[in-house]
Amino acid sequence: MNTTSTDGQRMVVDTLISGATIITMNETRQIIRDGAVAINDGLITAVGKASDITKKYQSADQVDGRNFVITPGFVDGHVHITGDPLTQGVRRGAPGEDFTDVLTKWVIPIFHSHEPKDEKISAQCSAMRMLHSGVTTFVEAGTVRHLDAVAEGIESSGVRGRIGGWVEGRNFAANETDTATIDEAIATLESQSQKYKQTDTSRVAAWPLLIGHTVNPDEVWLAAKRLADENGLCISAHMSPHQSDPDWFLANTGKRPIEHLADIGVLGENVMITHAAYVNEREVEILADTKTNVIFCPHAALKGAFGVTSIGLFPEMAEAGVNIMLGTDGVLVDILTSARLMTGLFKDARVDEHVFPATEALEMITLNGARGVNMQSKLGAIEPGMKADLACFDTDRPEWFPEFDVVEQILQAPAGVGAHSVWVEGERVIDAYRSTRIDEEKLLADIRKSSAAIIERAGVKVHSPWPVI
Repeated sequence: MNTTSTDGQRMVVDTLISGATIITMNETRQIIRDGAVAINDGLITAVGKASDITKKYQSADQVDGRNFVITPGFVDGHVHITGDPLTQGVRRGAPGEDFTDVLTKWVIPIFHSHEPKDEKISAQCSAMRMLHSGVTTFVEAGTVRHLDAVAEGIESSGVRGRIGGWVEGRNFAANETDTATIDEAIATLESQSQKYKQTDTSRVAAWPLLIGHTVNPDEVWLAAKRLADENGLCISAHMSPHQSDPDWFLANTGKRPIEHLADIGVLGENVMITHAAYVNEREVEILADTKTNVIFCPHAALKGAFGVTSIGLFPEMAEAGVNIMLGTDGVLVDILTSARLMTGLFKDARVDEHVFPATEALEMITLNGARGVNMQSKLGAIEPGMKADLACFDTDRPEWFPEFDVVEQILQAPAGVGAHSVWVEGERVIDAYRSTRIDEEKLLADIRKSSAAIIERAGVKVHSPWPVI
């Protein structure tokens, strides 16, 4: 709690950062040169010109922000924190295999080969990658096998995460009304949300994450929506990265995926649909009307050959008012790199250099992300009363010179440079490019050992298109 200093004028706060350039993302999108941020009890107490803030506040933890640019902590709307991080160098699929073969013969066996200790290490690895890139909040993709181990790994890092165990309510070996499988899926969603309850202070909480595509029947979707509505949670699901999803829904429901989900009443502001490459104009209208969020993962779309530059309707979604967030998916990239791609893909696709400027891309990983996770009153901007989630970037580097438009430049800085310092709810979890919580050298050693064991258990062959001698 703030206390008055002995001089009776300045208030004591936990942390005072001064001298920085601050991209506030407030209502008028102010950028404050020589600015300051006062942090107390995990919240932003004040932000403004350093000359004003330092007259009103003092702190034992004073951070020299000169030569730094500060942004709100970023939101990664969709990331597989297990399965991919420890096996990123293993090429999925053999020549000629289609998307379904890659999933069933490569991706799923690798996920299933993770033991609890592997998933904990993987979660820590993912958390470090995200924090180092300025991400303070993420939503997992719904492919966790060992939730307790993952929760432990995430909590140890300090990042804020919304996670959920792997839930499949459709038994493809039986008929679509296999009640035992449905009941088990619903029970899992309910028990997870009870064990890892979402509160205002919980950094790790469980949401009803449904994987998506075709793996959960209507009964599970309806139960997940009730659970989300009653407890202030959100739903996330993959949908329509390829034509196979619309084809399946048309064959089995007579409607396209988004149309069917709207018909059964499970869309809305607390629902996030990931990929949405193969949606038509009517589905865009539904997404806008229901205020359903869409998460686009540019790298996954390009790597997976989704065809978004030729058929993707993301500019039309934005024009219709759909809240577009960004995610990194299972690709080894940082969220700023996803934002960089977003500024270019659809300029080329529409032959229009004005589509998705840098300002909109930055909004997608701050304000839009906060809105998607239903924390728009707490995250996404540097304003008094908001959670003190901050990413601090060192501009005293060659790639930042000369400094003019900081929004444009933060999206052009080379990938891998990362954030110098990161705060989550006022706690400095990255300091001078190093974690304050995790022994990163030990983590790297654990990753090497764990990754080799996973590939051996999965029984997949590590192959290269070129000879390795």
